[in-house]
Amino acid sequence: HIILETKKKSNMKFLALASLIATASAFAPSSQGASKTALKAFEGELGVQPPLGFWDPMGLLNGADEERFDRLRYVEIKHGRIAQLAFLGNILPRAGVYLPGNIDYSGHSFDSYPHGIAAIKGPDAIPFNGIGQIICFIGFLEIAFMKDVPGTGNEFVGDFRNGWIDFGWDTFSEEEKVSKRAIELNNGRAAQLGILGLMVHEKIQEIGYDADLPIIGHLS
Repeated sequence: HIILETKKKSNMKFLALASLIATASAFAPSSQGASKTALKAFEGELGVQPPLGFWDPMGLLNGADEERFDRLRYVEIKHGRIAQLAFLGNILPRAGVYLPGNIDYSGHSFDSYPHGIAAIKGPDAIPFNGIGQIICFIGFLEIAFMKDVPGTGNEFVGDFRNGWIDFGWDTFSEEEKVSKRAIELNNGRAAQLGILGLMVHEKIQEIGYDADLPIIGHLS
């Protein structure tokens, strides 16, 4: 028992140290080794803003052209959008917000399944048929909608309107468009850190650490 407790404490210390290192590196000043050419070429791009400014610690843009930058920005925006949905999908049920009605014809309600990883893996997880439907629906969205169709009037990387969906975008001024794009980009970045943090906290519960988190309290 003493050995197990010691091991748990060691694991918790290691995870805490790793978290501190990751946090420090995430908000550290720009790397001095970043290419001056890349800095000059992309320092005016959307998303380069205080306090970090142009920050490319891994040198992904060293020697990159506009096509390479657009590809990385496309991936960043897409991952950010997915992370925002994942984060909301994680905290809303934990806060007691569920869809009404049942999830299947057997009478299982939406709140009858566990939260987080346990919803897809474990004895009380959503059945495979349900998981399969979710995967197929995501694949359908990916193939049919979540893509940039050339020649449809899209204005920037990650613009998936494709000439048929607008929600009033064309009524905004250029300044408002830039502002809203920056807000989405920053929200996506925050959501990627947020969902990663929730996943880590869920796993470290297994070694005895149960954090009291904002909004949702203790993970269950």
